[in-house]
Amino acid sequence: MAGAKNTSRNPWSWIPTLYVAEGLPYTMAISVSVALYSTLGVSNKATAFWTSLLYLPWVIKPLWSPLVDLLKTRRRWIWMLQLVSGAAFAGIALMIPAPHFVRWTIVFFGLLAFNSATHDIAADGFYMLAATEHDQSFFIGWRSVFFNLGKIIAQSGFVYVAGELQKRTGNIAFAWSAAFALAAAIVLCLGIYHRFILPRPQKDQPKILLASENFSTEFLKTFGTFFQKPKIILLLLFILLFRLGEAQLVKMTQPFLLDARNAGGLALTLKQVPVIYGAVGFTAFILGALLGGFAAARNGLRFWLWPMLLAIHLPDAVFIWLAYAQPQNLFAIGAGVAVEQFGYGFGFTAFMLYMIYIARGEHRTAHYAICTGFMALGMMLPGMWSGWLQERLGYPHFFVWVILATIPSFIVARMIPLDSNFGKKTAPE
Repeated sequence: MAGAKNTSRNPWSWIPTLYVAEGLPYTMAISVSVALYSTLGVSNKATAFWTSLLYLPWVIKPLWSPLVDLLKTRRRWIWMLQLVSGAAFAGIALMIPAPHFVRWTIVFFGLLAFNSATHDIAADGFYMLAATEHDQSFFIGWRSVFFNLGKIIAQSGFVYVAGELQKRTGNIAFAWSAAFALAAAIVLCLGIYHRFILPRPQKDQPKILLASENFSTEFLKTFGTFFQKPKIILLLLFILLFRLGEAQLVKMTQPFLLDARNAGGLALTLKQVPVIYGAVGFTAFILGALLGGFAAARNGLRFWLWPMLLAIHLPDAVFIWLAYAQPQNLFAIGAGVAVEQFGYGFGFTAFMLYMIYIARGEHRTAHYAICTGFMALGMMLPGMWSGWLQERLGYPHFFVWVILATIPSFIVARMIPLDSNFGKKTAPE
């Protein structure tokens, strides 16, 4: 009975730290790596190429997601991967002062990115197994809060440490090495903490292969069962089209805020953009995400699906006003961004919960990872053409197009299947 001792725990004891541990390595690999190479004199061409290549594991992670279902428990995957991430951070810290540091740090950043993408698979699958359906709805907003807290710790905390140490020592390589060594220590501590604190849900077991079953057959079967789900084409269209407008908007928001007024932008400074789109926008997003989680837990996803669809899409029209009016008042600009980000936080809850809904079943960990892979595709492809389109339309007409691009998501939402009680607390659990 020793294994049953910790079958459940208060979600507050593990969900916050789990999603901080998810957001921190992701941001260090994707964003902080850019600052590292830029300050160490690497060319922008090389920096952009190599750090963009680090996105690849998140795009293709569904290809190895069945392994997380078939090998070991998600619980074990989580804390072991966190220990490996700590080792990757330590490797980066050691290689920064070394000759040919770009080559070797990229190797460790690649390990970190692959490891972090795999950790996402295990963490999201574990969340669906260890949290009740009601708790999944309630904490869906808090997941975003703590994931973004991990991003803030990475982007602000470690970069600040590196900058302060550079100021004190005059040695930028040493400063970055110390910052990454600190990151290694924190992530290793998180891995040790989760080794003991994560609950042990009875459903968190690797699939046992019978004598008649083959590993590769079961691997492919996991993908096959996903694409055999009822109305799978409709489900995939919902995932791909839900963020069609946002995928284009998000790529052009910061260029719009920074561009000169004669180019159609708002001509904000680099100091103003982080305050408006960072502090103000992030706060509004968190409030919206929390409210979305509370609402879905109270009344269920079906009740809130359409209000959340409207909330994530209609506030995009704020940018039409900003583009035509080009206000100079920072309060007005900040208020507009806050409205859009609040709606995005509130509405994104529906998208996250519906992917959980789609992934239900025997292979929920792998199937949720497949959903997130399609989510990434739905963001990547529209984002690729958004800059080209904006240059041809100009900002005002581009933002009008963004609103029009949200229409397909409403059409598909009318047809998707959804249980009326999904996400709603119907009885004590």
